[in-house]
Formats: sequence, structure tokens, C-alpha cells
Amino acid sequence: MNNVEKLIAFILLIVFFAFIVLVLIISSASTKSYGLFSQIRIGQFGKPFIIYKVKTMRHNRVTLFGKYLRKFKIDELPQLFNILIGDMSFVGPRPDVPGYYDLLRGESRQILNCKPGLTSLAALKYLNEEALLLTKDNPQEYNDTVIFPDKVKMNLDYCKKKSLRHDLYIIGLTLKAIFVKNKITA
Repeated sequence: MNNVEKLIAFILLIVFFAFIVLVLIISSASTKSYGLFSQIRIGQFGKPFIIYKVKTMRHNRVTLFGKYLRKFKIDELPQLFNILIGDMSFVGPRPDVPGYYDLLRGESRQILNCKPGLTSLAALKYLNEEALLLTKDNPQEYNDTVIFPDKVKMNLDYCKKKSLRHDLYIIGLTLKAIFVKNKITA
């Protein structure tokens, strides 16, 4: 599947190349900075890698253009490059910043055997995670005690039953969530 994913990512990068460049130019103007965001994330086997996204924030606030990009997940398109170079997959646990997946212990650490992905059931369940956290008195604590443990459980379950059929199902749910805007619950 790895080579097939790389081929699909390559084709999608070619197809969307002009669109991605246009989005990066507009993002550069709206954020008043370089339009590409990069950050260290934890990948397969706990190996750090650099993830790419379209920049959507200026001065720690999401820009108007950034809201649109996030709504339709257009800010994630540069991650096709991450798939092409083998750091990510289309489906798998969303890669997290250092200090989360890399600190897992016991059975939960098996998540690191899976390649991180653009989408997952956990990502769909928490599609509006930012809005949810804004409703909490202590967002960091809520993330660490409720959301993150739930994501670990869901991602561990995914890694145990990973299959092409299951991945296609998750991709279908993702497209439905993005374009039909139905609330998805896992």
C-alpha cells in the first residue's frame, strides 16, 4: 500500500499544484508571512518528522482566509508531500507534537507502529476540537485527561484492525464530513 499511497499523493500533488501555489500565495498575504507552516511531529516508531500545512494564523489568531482553509481542510493539502516522502499515510493516527505519543507507555505505545495519517476516526470525532476546548475552563487539562486518552483508545483500535477496506471507509467518512458537513461520531 505504501507505494500506491506515494503514487496517489504524487498524482494529487500534480493535479492540485497550481491550486496549492495559489492558496500559499493568498495565505502569505493574509498572514503577512511565508504561507507554509511546518512543525515537528512524532511519526511512526516515535521518529520526529516535519509536517507541512498552509499557514492559517497571524498573531495567534486564525485569519478569515484561514477559517475557510480549515473548514474545508485545504490547509492540510501540503501533507500530500509528507505522504510522498513516506512520513505519513492517508489514514492513520494524526501525528501529534512531542510530549504526547512519544510519551505513551504499555500497550498504548503500539500506536507508534502505525504510520500517522491525514485522517482518522479520532480526527473525525474531534473535528471541532478547537471549539470544544474553548468551552472549557482549563482546555489543556481537558485535552490531557479526556480528549487525548480517547484519541489514544480510538487510534489503538484503528491500528489493530487496519485494512484497505477500513481505510477506504474512513476516507469516505472524511469526505462526507468535509463536504456534506454531517456530524461524524465514531
